[in-house]
Amino acid sequence: MGSIYGTLFRISTWGESHGAGVGVVIDGCPAGLPLCEEDIQKYLDLRRPGQSVYSTPRNEADKCAILSGVFEGRTTGTPISIEVRNTSQRSADYSEIASYYRPGHADYTFDEKYGFRDYRGGGRSSGRETIARVAAGAVALIILERLGIDVCAYTKSIGDITVQNFDRDEIFRNTLYMPDKKAAAQAREYLDDLMKQGNSAGGVVECRVSGLPAGLGETVFDKLDAELAKAVMSIGAVKAVELGSGTSASHSTGKENNDEFFMENGQVNKSTNNSGGVLGGMSDGSELILRASFKPTPSISALQHTVNKSGEDIDVSIKGRHDPIIVPRAVIVVRSMMAIVLVDMMLRNMTARMDRIEDFYRR
Repeated sequence: MGSIYGTLFRISTWGESHGAGVGVVIDGCPAGLPLCEEDIQKYLDLRRPGQSVYSTPRNEADKCAILSGVFEGRTTGTPISIEVRNTSQRSADYSEIASYYRPGHADYTFDEKYGFRDYRGGGRSSGRETIARVAAGAVALIILERLGIDVCAYTKSIGDITVQNFDRDEIFRNTLYMPDKKAAAQAREYLDDLMKQGNSAGGVVECRVSGLPAGLGETVFDKLDAELAKAVMSIGAVKAVELGSGTSASHSTGKENNDEFFMENGQVNKSTNNSGGVLGGMSDGSELILRASFKPTPSISALQHTVNKSGEDIDVSIKGRHDPIIVPRAVIVVRSMMAIVLVDMMLRNMTARMDRIEDFYRR
């Protein structure tokens, strides 16, 4: 039913926004990886609600519990089950929306697909589902770190305000996770004004990966960029994904867009990186660059027009606890989905060449 992702490093997420909890089962994590709940919690804390005026006031600790797959501080090679209990549900806030379809939400499509829906905060479509992705992503990020691969994600833009100067240390100095102090200040003013209007904003998350070897990904359907796009587009509210030069490539010439190769210290390098680190569906060894565009939060208090389940036209103002912008809390979600894809692709790539298989088994 679309809740499982991956081939060798495989995750299965479960739970609803206002159910007992949410969680994930990770299958395919190699044995012997040092792992404890604190390792996962530091990533969950990055998406936890209630940390600033720009996120939902639903204030939960989102404490994780590892239920299986870890013994004496190391993974056992068996399925890892991670659970986060819901502790601050206020389902009554959502009882009114059972009778109508919220603009920009999946209410209508859920009713059409299943014949009924869990209207408590969006149920399975809630942003709270991303807790499971981040928990699994934490494990993937730990694996990548041990392999010398760095995955950095941040808020690239909010509305029309775009990062101009990149300062990696600044990312965690502001609650918007923007690597540009001046842009972050401008974005805060913009969001403050929108909140007074009962409105919301969209934006872009950018993710940069360094240290990847060349050759990850397949050449036809399971291209690295195709898998990344699928994984990132599966995050609620993502409306577009770009790699490298993205849509601007369609306005350039071949001479402008091609990345020319040159040799340096015995290694093949590129003079530019319009490809975003992917050629022919495979990593080319340069920095992997992906951008995800998020729509504005659809739950807004400003008056909107919709219809109810009786087919009547009505006006609504959405009540409840909602983020005026999704982007800052989505930064770690994009980073997590990128890591999950990359670990899966790296495990799959281990069988791509006979000489490497022989090296492993004839040691």
